[in-house]
Amino acid sequence: MEKEINILGIETSCDETAASIVANGNIIKSSVVASQIKLHEKFGGVVPEIASRAHIEKIYPVIEQAIEQAGIEKHDIDAIAIANQPGLVISLIVGVTAAKTLSLALGKPLISINHIHAHLQAAMLAEENIELPAIAMVVSGGHTSLYDCENALELKLMGSTIDDAAGEAFDKVAAILKLPYPGGPSIEKTAKNGNPKAIDFPRSMLGDDSLDFSFSGIKTAVLYYCQGQDMKGRNKVDSMSTQEIADIAASFQAAVVDVLVAKTRRGIEKINAKTVLLGGGVAANTALRESLQKMCDSIGKKLLIAPKSLCTDNAVMIASLAYYKYKAGMFADLTLEAKSTS
Repeated sequence: MEKEINILGIETSCDETAASIVANGNIIKSSVVASQIKLHEKFGGVVPEIASRAHIEKIYPVIEQAIEQAGIEKHDIDAIAIANQPGLVISLIVGVTAAKTLSLALGKPLISINHIHAHLQAAMLAEENIELPAIAMVVSGGHTSLYDCENALELKLMGSTIDDAAGEAFDKVAAILKLPYPGGPSIEKTAKNGNPKAIDFPRSMLGDDSLDFSFSGIKTAVLYYCQGQDMKGRNKVDSMSTQEIADIAASFQAAVVDVLVAKTRRGIEKINAKTVLLGGGVAANTALRESLQKMCDSIGKKLLIAPKSLCTDNAVMIASLAYYKYKAGMFADLTLEAKSTS
C-alpha cells in the first residue's frame, strides 16, 4: 500500500486565506477558508491593502486549524505547497512568507504552485484516468484561459483574455445593476427570473480561429443600455422594474456563457480533445455548467467540472496539484518570490 504523502497547501492569491491537508493528491483531510467578502463588499471589489492585512491576521490560525482538522501532527506533513503566482503580490507575499517559514522550521520541502493551474486540478480530483488530450478552461475574476492539457503538470496556453476576464465582467455588470458584491452569484441569482433572450448583447468572438477572450465590449453594452450611448443620461436602473433588471442580468449571462462554450468547442476541434476540464470561480455558475454539459454531450466529449465548493479560491487544489510536483521532485528553494503574473 502506498505511503500517505501529506501535503499542506496554502492559498492567499487574492482575498481568501486558505489552508488544507491533502494526502496522495486526492484524499482531502482538511480544508479551511477564511473569507474576506464582508471586508470588501462596501468597496464593491477587493482592496489590496485590506486583503493583505487580513491575510496577516488569519494565516497562522487558518494553518493551525487545517492541521488540527486533519488529525495529524506537524511532523506528519511531507511538504509545504504555496500558490506564489499569479495574483495580488501584496497578498501572495503573506502566504509565500508563511510557507517558507514553515518549510525552514519543519525541515520540509517547499513546492511552488501556479494558482490558475491549480483551479484545473480541482476538476481532476475525483478522476483517476483522464482521457487525453483535454481542453481545460479556467474562468475566474482575474483570468479566462484555455489550455491544452497533457497531464496535471503539462499545460499549454491556447488562449486568454485580452481585456476583462469573465468574472471581472460579472462584477462590473453587477455594479451597474446595483446588485450586491460579489457580482457573480448576484447576477446568477437575479438572472433566474429573467429572459435570456430579452436583449441581444454582443458576443465577441475575435475572429473565426481565435481562442482569446474579450468581455469589455459586453460590459460596455450593458452600461450603454442602462445609461444611454452618450453616458449623460441618468442610470435607468433606478427606475427599472425587478423584471427588467432580471432580463438584463439573464441576457448578459447568456452572452458570456455563449462565448465561453463556443470558444471551448473551437479548442476541442483544434486538438481533437476527448475531455473538457472546467475550473475557477465562474465555473460555479449553473448556466455555464449546464450549457457546457449540453455541448459536450452533443459531440460525445466527457466534461469534468470542479465541484462548486472548490471553484472559488481554496487550498485543496494547491495541495492536490503539489502532490504531482512532489512525486516529480519539483521543489522550490527559499529564494521563491511572489509574482503578479504567470
